[in-house]
Amino acid sequence: MPGYLIPGHQDHRYGPLATIVESILRPSTWIRFHPHQNDEIISYVPEGVMRHNDETVGELVADNQHLMVMNAGREFWQEERTLPCDPPLRMLQIFVRAHTLHLEPHIQHGLLERPHPGQWRHLFGPEGWSAYFYVFTGNVEVGDQRFAEAESGLLVDETGSAVKALAPTLLVVFLINPKATVTRSGTIGR
Repeated sequence: MPGYLIPGHQDHRYGPLATIVESILRPSTWIRFHPHQNDEIISYVPEGVMRHNDETVGELVADNQHLMVMNAGREFWQEERTLPCDPPLRMLQIFVRAHTLHLEPHIQHGLLERPHPGQWRHLFGPEGWSAYFYVFTGNVEVGDQRFAEAESGLLVDETGSAVKALAPTLLVVFLINPKATVTRSGTIGR
């Protein structure tokens, strides 16, 4: 929860970024139909295959070539699973506070641009002002502080901060406008 990285911050979320959950599922895992409301949920899958099903669009796959964004709106029911033949799944589910309550549920699903080592790859959303980062694999150095796999940091009002990879690294960065208009009544983004 990125807000906890700011001493004395009153909200455990930071601007529209509610939380990031790293999910690890073994083959043959089934998370049955469950509801979400008023959250934007981004499924980023660097390793494995996440099989999504919902009552709006039907079956979709998120993997290292496909990104999925669920706009839960007023209410959205979905399930996730891995098949016995699927590799182990390791993914990030990013929960963002919606800007307006009770929107129409919607799914955005598409191909990701191929990554190029040593270059940033923009996945979704507008540019922001602060940067929250998550080290998916590898380790980095920001200023004089090191961050290892599954660690995160928040750069508030920073300009020109250098991030140095100390090993082959997959770094996920979220650019955030902390003053963005958001709701506070989502399933996760309360």
